[in-house]
Amino acid sequence: MQLIITDAWLIKSRAIHLSGINLLVSLLVASFFLVLFSIGVYHWIFLKGAKEGWPLVGSVVQLVKRDEVEEQNRFLRENIEVLAKKLGEVQAKMLQLESLGERVSGLAGVNPAEIKVPPHQGGRSVLERELSMQDIQTALADFDKQADQSADWMALLESKLFEQKIKKMMFPTQSPIPTAHVGSSFGWRIDPFSGRSALHTGLDFASPHGTDIYAAAGGIVVTQQYLPEYGNTVDIDHGNDLVSRYAHVSKFHVKKGDLIRRGQKIAEVGNTGRSTGAHLHFEVLVNGIPQDPKKFLNAGRDVVAASASTKSRTSHARHN
Repeated sequence: MQLIITDAWLIKSRAIHLSGINLLVSLLVASFFLVLFSIGVYHWIFLKGAKEGWPLVGSVVQLVKRDEVEEQNRFLRENIEVLAKKLGEVQAKMLQLESLGERVSGLAGVNPAEIKVPPHQGGRSVLERELSMQDIQTALADFDKQADQSADWMALLESKLFEQKIKKMMFPTQSPIPTAHVGSSFGWRIDPFSGRSALHTGLDFASPHGTDIYAAAGGIVVTQQYLPEYGNTVDIDHGNDLVSRYAHVSKFHVKKGDLIRRGQKIAEVGNTGRSTGAHLHFEVLVNGIPQDPKKFLNAGRDVVAASASTKSRTSHARHN
């Protein structure tokens, strides 16, 4: 392509030769500057019209602003609805936690009325009314406060339950030979040696020689010796003037002064002392006076059954 430029004053002409590539580049550059110029003019006219209140431009500006506001409001409403739904779910879980805490407090022996976490302000579900952002912020602050109170509450219940567990572990409620059959019970019977009526001060667990014997509760070994009537004997002091005795054993696995945990292996069944055959003679003494060990063992079975029932109800309620 060839362009001829003529200067009328100087009576000159100049020819410019453009190839295909040069012509394309020139057109692109010209188009670019034309677009920039158009944008600049449009922007200047639009801003000037919006500032001075030109009728047509002002109407366009108001429409644009109204659309933006409506879009922002719609976005805000959608987010508030999502937050309100989440708050409703949190409130439901808080109520479940409160109900569970009341049941657990009963097991811990704590009066729920004394430490009960106050209900949500107003007592209404957050889903029962349309919420504003301020309502959501207030509800979040309220739930945060309740969560802190619930944490304190659960810590107290944990402490009470732990204290109870320790106490239970110090009571001889676990069978010293879980698989053994109980022969002679606590009470009056005919003495096999004298043939006269005599008080049998414990329970006899018939079991083969060498069967393992376990501590019925935690405590300290205060006796580990041979006694003429009881043979090889282990006495464990559980505190509060409560002692359990394991007699006629063949072999000791503990010694005097040892700290014993509940269920720990302490000896083996034997036939030492005043005995007619291999068995364990098990006694529970309170202030040195023999008590019926069955009362303690039955209490232990009741606690286990109650605990299993509570876990079952809790699991059922959670799944529902």
